[in-house]
Amino acid sequence: MDVKEFHYELPGELIAQEPLAERDRSRLLVLDRADGGIRELVFAELPSLLRPEDLLVLNDTRVFAARLQARRRTGRRIELLLLGAGPGGAWRALLRPSKAVKPGEEILLPDGSGLTVGEVEADGISRSVSFPPGTDPFEISERFGETPLPPYIRRKAEEGDRSRYQTVFARRKGSAAAPTAGLHFTEELLRRIEEGGARIAYVTLHVGAGTFLPVRTERVEDHRIQEEFCTVAPEVFSAAEKTRSKGGRVVAVGTTVVRALETAFRRGDPERGFTGWSDLFIYPPFEFKCVSAMVTNFHLPESSLLMLVCAFAGKERVLAAYREAVKRRFRFYSYGDAMAIF
Repeated sequence: MDVKEFHYELPGELIAQEPLAERDRSRLLVLDRADGGIRELVFAELPSLLRPEDLLVLNDTRVFAARLQARRRTGRRIELLLLGAGPGGAWRALLRPSKAVKPGEEILLPDGSGLTVGEVEADGISRSVSFPPGTDPFEISERFGETPLPPYIRRKAEEGDRSRYQTVFARRKGSAAAPTAGLHFTEELLRRIEEGGARIAYVTLHVGAGTFLPVRTERVEDHRIQEEFCTVAPEVFSAAEKTRSKGGRVVAVGTTVVRALETAFRRGDPERGFTGWSDLFIYPPFEFKCVSAMVTNFHLPESSLLMLVCAFAGKERVLAAYREAVKRRFRFYSYGDAMAIF
């Protein structure tokens, strides 16, 4: 398939630059996966779409202050977006500008301590980064880093973003970007969902370049997803299987949850669950082995995330829903509104 098949037109003013004051007051476009029917709710009404036999699955990863400012010894500024440790244990980062920094060069943090930049990784974009011996990269990021807002939010990160660009259920530190579909939930909304009878489960997928890097190939099939670490506990695996066997729906909140669950159902089992690295790239056609319904934000044109949603509900149907969302002036991307596919 040509990547351009997943294009849609989006006016720039619909890209949300600020979060709403109340998380659950976002608008919710509800798409019927069977017939393409569309209706509109407020996100706080999500419990009305759930049944007592359903399982709602959330990503409990926690965003860290992954964006750092450094400088070369020449004085030239370098920005790093830390992506966490890769499968080999070495930390990876996106550098800007990247080509200016030579392999083996030491770049300096604000306190004068140095990070050593290695070769370009196999993905052709990220670089390996070595921290001073005996230091904790997360502690360094908290001292010197800032909230890693995506580049389409054209402002500096503010103090309020530290809590707002974070889900209320975030527990496991490791993401360079938020699992944004989860940003709409409040403690009260989660309580109402459980009171309605639906169960809630948590998986972990640390969001990195595999989720947010653009597709740079012309053919969809040629794109490769950078590996991201995920964990699906045995009890979550079993709960999903039990839900499906009883006719309930596994409702994945976000594309990261979809990828974690579909990876687990291909490579894990009920006794051990799954813990490891996922490079699963979901695009049409795709056989979903676990996920029955999805809650997600609106994604960038020609992105791997939009391709995943199209694989779930059909390309033409999803793109028609996106055009309707543009017509209705929904807010797009990380701090924007949401979409539910049942």
